[in-house]
Amino acid sequence: MTRPALSVSQSPRDPAFVQDPYTFYAEMHRASPVFFWEDYGLWCVAGYDQVNALLRDRRLGRENRWGAPLNPVEGRGHLSDFDRIESGSLLEREPPAHTRLRTLVNRAFVSRSVERLRPRIRQLAGKLVDALPEDRAFDLLPAFATPIPLTVICELLGVPVERGNDLLSWSHAMCEMYVPRRARETEERANRAAAEFGAFLTGHIEAHRQQGTDDLLSALIAVRDTGEKLSDDELISTCVLLLNAGHEATVHQTGNAVKTILDQGGDPGRFFATPDLAAATVEETLRYDAPLHMFTRYAYETVDLGPVALKPGEQVALLLGAANRDPAAFDAPDEFRPGRPDQKTVSFGAGLHFCIGAPLARLELQESLSVLFGRMPDLAMDEDARYRDSFHFHGLESLKARRRAGA
Repeated sequence: MTRPALSVSQSPRDPAFVQDPYTFYAEMHRASPVFFWEDYGLWCVAGYDQVNALLRDRRLGRENRWGAPLNPVEGRGHLSDFDRIESGSLLEREPPAHTRLRTLVNRAFVSRSVERLRPRIRQLAGKLVDALPEDRAFDLLPAFATPIPLTVICELLGVPVERGNDLLSWSHAMCEMYVPRRARETEERANRAAAEFGAFLTGHIEAHRQQGTDDLLSALIAVRDTGEKLSDDELISTCVLLLNAGHEATVHQTGNAVKTILDQGGDPGRFFATPDLAAATVEETLRYDAPLHMFTRYAYETVDLGPVALKPGEQVALLLGAANRDPAAFDAPDEFRPGRPDQKTVSFGAGLHFCIGAPLARLELQESLSVLFGRMPDLAMDEDARYRDSFHFHGLESLKARRRAGA
């Protein structure tokens, strides 16, 4: 790769950066929204318009046509189970495979409108708020943020909710594979998780074939399009993707949103006084502090980024969190303004790989946060919330909160 005109060194593990990546983004917006990030060895794009365009650019894609999981790579034998699942994932494929898979999954997913889940999510949120202690601090992430999306996606797919702890463990281990320059131990842990996850789903799919229950998994098993259907490997990959994506990002976004709203001071319920206000607030939390900050693409042909032309096989990192704070695209981008007229977040991606679960995530956030702040207007942070040491999946280590004294 050609050495860049603008080369930047910024460790993604630096504690100050982990807690506040936005200062770095602001510097890059001023200096150059396209730069070479030495610590990753990648060209990065931070500007909103260019990120949005590149997410839709068919000269770029997620599929690594030169290596795993599609093609054997020397030294990856310890990742055989992980690669087997990834090879059938919507997230890692491009047309025509992606078109076929997404058409089949959409047919099952869209046919079950997520809007009908609104009462169930509100019921879950209410039950969890009732269980929060009134006289001491609690961690909102395991007590509230995690159970809602995990329960909903398990119920949608017909997976036993009581296996939730296993699903969380497998999901966390597999998601660590998306962090560059990971340790061998991390890879081995992810491969074990993939093997266990796959074995669990294999048995679960077979049971569903026999029982024919009314859930998303049964719909995925039954779905056909012009005579085609999902193979068993594709079913497993799709279920893993839906289960992982169906809760991982939403948990982080719930925590980030609660922190953001409490940081504004005053009655948090004012942001959720009506359904329209709730929707606008959720959209702004997604822009203001997104759960996913970097998404990579491979160049399939020469792509001119301005300072450099990517060659086929080279990767580019699209910085979603930076794009959402671009001063060229947003008025006062570092201010939290629900209902802003220039709202256009890229937190769910764009183009062919736009998040299939975006409507569900938005609905979960709207309902859960409306219930939380409607029932607990006196909620306050008990200690400073800190982000965990994971740049890609930007979320909190914990969110210790309590009711305000005297409220």
